[in-house]
Amino acid sequence: MPKLTFPGGALIGCSAGFVNVPRIKGSHNAVLSGILAADKLAEAIAAGRANDEVTGIETEWRDGLIGKDLKKVRNVKPLWSKFGTVIGVGLGGLDMWTNELFGFSLFGTLKHGKTDAASLEPASKHKPINYPKPDGVLTFDRLSSVFLSNTNHEEDQPVHLKVKDMGLQKRSEHDVFAGPSTRYCPAGVYEWREQDGEETYVINAQNCVHCKTCDIKDPNQNINWVPPQGGEGPVYPNM
Repeated sequence: MPKLTFPGGALIGCSAGFVNVPRIKGSHNAVLSGILAADKLAEAIAAGRANDEVTGIETEWRDGLIGKDLKKVRNVKPLWSKFGTVIGVGLGGLDMWTNELFGFSLFGTLKHGKTDAASLEPASKHKPINYPKPDGVLTFDRLSSVFLSNTNHEEDQPVHLKVKDMGLQKRSEHDVFAGPSTRYCPAGVYEWREQDGEETYVINAQNCVHCKTCDIKDPNQNINWVPPQGGEGPVYPNM
């Protein structure tokens, strides 16, 4: 879990990572974290405090209903990542049942061991996967899905996806890893295009749906997502 509190604010709900991923549930913990934050903020205001860190949110969520809910499923994703879909999901289900019925885990508390960025391997170790084209019935192209997200960024605003070293992006992201950003981005933001005989990195920032996958997955941590000008981005009217 990230650190939740900082002077003048706090992370709560899904932004804090309170989604119970294996059970695909999150609204209950979002509501509970909002209640906890409101209670602690009310206490701080009543005590005449302002602009400091409300540490009660950070220290008490683990002992409440949120912490108890998430502790039962803490090993599911590490088991899945380590042993694969068939074995990992089976062991994860067993772990959830032992936690639910007996209050303990046969595995203790597992960790992933390395970050998503560090888990990416050079393209030379793998064979390319040729995915079938979207059929428009069960599978859809990325730009159609971006359209449904109602994302909007002004065309001439500053790019909010910052590449720290463009030369490193070419030497490593392209030459070593075969441009994974063109595939892991769900919105088709990144492209490698040949321009004047050279491979050029093109960023279609207006398509960005703010998932921050690039910030997390880039093998060199060379891409930094920052809030766009004016807070623009996807608009999901039914959420």
